This record gives sequence, C-alpha cells and structure tokens, in this order.
Amino acid sequence: MKAYILSTCSTCQRIMREISWSGEIQDIKTDHIDAKTLDILAKQHGSYEAVFNKRAMKYRSMGLSNEDLTEDDFRDWILKEYTFLKRPVFFINGQSYAGNSKKVVESLKAALDA
Repeated sequence: MKAYILSTCSTCQRIMREISWSGEIQDIKTDHIDAKTLDILAKQHGSYEAVFNKRAMKYRSMGLSNEDLTEDDFRDWILKEYTFLKRPVFFINGQSYAGNSKKVVESLKAALDA
C-alpha cells in the first residue's frame, strides 16, 4: 500500500484524515513519481490524460490548455512537474485510485474497509 500525495495540499491532507491509512506515503513535491509507476497508473486508468491534473494553475499559465497534447505529452509533463499528477494517488493490492472526486474517495474507503 502506497500513497502519492502533495503534503502541502489541503485536499490531500483532508482525505488522509478521512481514511485510516497505514501504508507508505510519498510526497510528490520532494520525491516525484517515477516513470514505471506512472505507466502502471496510466494503464489502469486508460490513459495518461486520465491521471493528468487539468485543474493545476500551471496548466493554464503555461498555455498548455490551448495546445493539443498527446499521450506522450501528458506523460512527459507529469514526469517533469509534480503538480500535473492528479492527486492523491493510492495503490492498494495492485489497484490504483487517483484524484479527489467523491466517487474515487468512496471507492478508496471501500477498498480499505475490505
């Protein structure tokens, strides 16, 4: 069990308080997600775009929202800039949960209770 969070993110902090997490925690700001883990995450979620944080302020400020990004672009940006990874990300028993939507958090809680 491993969680990839941004320790300064209030949403990540709130979710970590809501669940009883006993696994490893990695702060993506100081220790970025590695390519192998990102590839696994994207495969489970169907694409790199699915785990790309389009709500990041840098996404708009860098003009990326005006570009037609490819899957390779999404992958490269996530690996270059931690802020582009949809967060938090949890790996539990080979299954991943990415993002902070109500549906994802409920699925995460169900997986932890199982």
